[in-house]
Amino acid sequence: MTNLLTRLHFHREARRDLMTAHRPLLLCAAGMTVLTVFSGIGMVIDERTVLGEPVWLKPFKFAVSFALYAATLAWMLGKVQRWRRTLRWLATVVVLGFLLPEIAVITFQAARGVRSHFNFSTPLDGTLFAIMGGAAYLGWLTTFAVGVFLLFQRRLDRAMAWAIPLGIALSLGGMSIGYLMTSPTPDQAEVLRNGLEPTTIGAHSIGGFDGGATMPLTGWATESGDLRVAHFVGLHALQALPLIAVGLRLLARRFPVLHDMTTRAALVIVAALGYAGVIGLLLWQAQRGQALTHPDGLTLTAAGALLAAMTVSAAIIVSVQQARRLSRTTDPSVTLSPEMCRPI
Repeated sequence: MTNLLTRLHFHREARRDLMTAHRPLLLCAAGMTVLTVFSGIGMVIDERTVLGEPVWLKPFKFAVSFALYAATLAWMLGKVQRWRRTLRWLATVVVLGFLLPEIAVITFQAARGVRSHFNFSTPLDGTLFAIMGGAAYLGWLTTFAVGVFLLFQRRLDRAMAWAIPLGIALSLGGMSIGYLMTSPTPDQAEVLRNGLEPTTIGAHSIGGFDGGATMPLTGWATESGDLRVAHFVGLHALQALPLIAVGLRLLARRFPVLHDMTTRAALVIVAALGYAGVIGLLLWQAQRGQALTHPDGLTLTAAGALLAAMTVSAAIIVSVQQARRLSRTTDPSVTLSPEMCRPI
C-alpha cells in the first residue's frame, strides 16, 4: 500500500511539473527531437562529408544536446515557486536568443555542405559564425541568471536543492570550455601576424588538426587532444546531477541509510565535486594533446585518485549516517515513529 501511494505521488508530481513547465522550451525540445531524426536520416542518405565526418553529424549531435537542455530546463522551471514570471521570460530568451539561432546556423551550414564552426572562408561564413558566438554568449548569461534565481527556490528535498544549482554551475563551466576553442592555433596566429586572412580561426583539436581520425558517432579526435570531450561532459551536468538526486531518492526505498535528506544532499555534493574533477581531468588531458582513447600513466593515476577520493567520501558519509541510525535504535530514550523511517 505504501509503495502504491508513493508511486501515485510521483505520478502526480510528474503531471504537475508537465502542466507548469515552460511551453516554448517544451516545443523547442520537441523540434530538436524532430531534427535529430531528420539529421539521422541525412547521415544515411547524404554521402557528403565535412572534415571527414558526415555532413549531418553536427546537427544531429547539437539537436540531441539542445533537446536534453531544453527539456531539463523546462522541468526545472516546472518546480519553481518564486519569480516564475522572470524565470519564464529568461527561458524564452534562451529559446529565441540561444538555442534557435545556434541550431539554425548549424543546420543551414550542413545543408550547404560546409563547416559551421571557426569558418571564415567567406563573409557569409564569418557572419554566421559570429551569430553563433553571440548566441552562445547570450545562452551562457541567461543560463547563469536562471541558475541564480533557481538557487533561492524553496525545496523540501535538500538533495535536489543542491543538485539543480550545482548542475547549472558545472554546465556553465562546460559551456565556457567552448570559448577556448575560438582562440587561433599557432599556425593561424602566424598567418594573422603576416597580415593575411585565414579561412579558419579556432579549433577543437590540440596537438593535431581538425579532421583527423575520430571516434564513431561522437567525432572526437583519437590522435590528438579534443576540447569537445570536456565541453560535452560539462554541459550535461545539467541532467546528470538531478538524475543522481532522483536516483538517491528512489534508492531510499530500499536502503534506510538514505532516508535522511542530509545524507542524500551530502552525497549529491560529493558527486558534484567528483563531476567537476572529471571535467578538469578531461580538459587537462586534452590540453596536453592527448586523446581520450589513449590516456597515459599520469592521466590514469589522476583518474584513479579522483575515483578513490569520491569512493572514500561517499563511504564516510554513509558510515556516519549508519552509525547515527544504530545509536538511535539502541538508545532506549528515543522512540522512532513510522514517519521517521519513511523516505522523504
